[in-house]
Amino acid sequence: MSWNPAIEPGCPDDVGIDAIETLIVPRARDLGGFEVRRALPAPKRQMVGPFIFFDQAGPAELLTGQGIDVRPHPHIGLGTVTYLYRGDFHHRDSTGADQIIRPGALNWMVAGRGVSHSERTSAAARTGPNSLFGIQTWLALPERDEDMEPMFEHHGKEALPVIEDNGVSVRLILGSAYGKTAPAAMFSETFYADVTLEAGARLPMPDNHEDRGIYIVEGSISVAGQEFEAPQMMVFRPGDRITVAAAEKGARLMILGGATLSGPRYIWWNFVASSKERIEEAKAEWRAQKWGEGRFDLPIDDRDEHIPLPE
Repeated sequence: MSWNPAIEPGCPDDVGIDAIETLIVPRARDLGGFEVRRALPAPKRQMVGPFIFFDQAGPAELLTGQGIDVRPHPHIGLGTVTYLYRGDFHHRDSTGADQIIRPGALNWMVAGRGVSHSERTSAAARTGPNSLFGIQTWLALPERDEDMEPMFEHHGKEALPVIEDNGVSVRLILGSAYGKTAPAAMFSETFYADVTLEAGARLPMPDNHEDRGIYIVEGSISVAGQEFEAPQMMVFRPGDRITVAAAEKGARLMILGGATLSGPRYIWWNFVASSKERIEEAKAEWRAQKWGEGRFDLPIDDRDEHIPLPE
């Protein structure tokens, strides 16, 4: 899976614009002064590799005492990735994990057969004005791993590999790319990285992965002589050698992809599965609220409330 290109100036015009297989403009949703932009799933694209949900949270500026409170809620059949540019989240889940995540670090929670978790702005951050800006993604699990026991990993900023050269900085969050491998356990071929490009800097996309996409977080990039601005996601045609170039103000990107899964997934609320039956079973168990008796429990130190099953 390893590939180690020279991250150096190349020609972004070596391919035609038709190398972009899908161009996605994320849908924006206002959650009461806090905006979320969803790029995946999109009408013409459910997944990029295993990535099945892709949300940009913020940027948002919050006053003293304010914060984000996502009450305990369930997941099955996926792994959730939280990666922040600004602010923090206090993560608690039913595996017993209790972790504050800060910019540049990774929270990786694998739901498997069933997990619940909450995410809240930390008490320390609420003592003054605070910001929140980050990306949350879900990765669908291969069928063989959908019923695995849930697990949680946290990796600090210093544990994630960084590649730097000629105005390009790549922090590898998940999987393998550019000859480096991130520490979190993966269940299918994956790559996911935070990329910063100085003005004019050029990034060759990994070419050893079947599915490859770019999400433009800030700034703009050129592909085949055409400029694309934030926020947009582009998914490239398999097999093409792709290099992108930052425009005059530079760019911040998330690059993502990997091997396609064996088939599409059913999605209902926070549940992802290869069969409708798995989703119906999960719905029934969350509705029953028999915590600790089946696939679901609540986080140990966040049990006073939860998000009920939508009806």
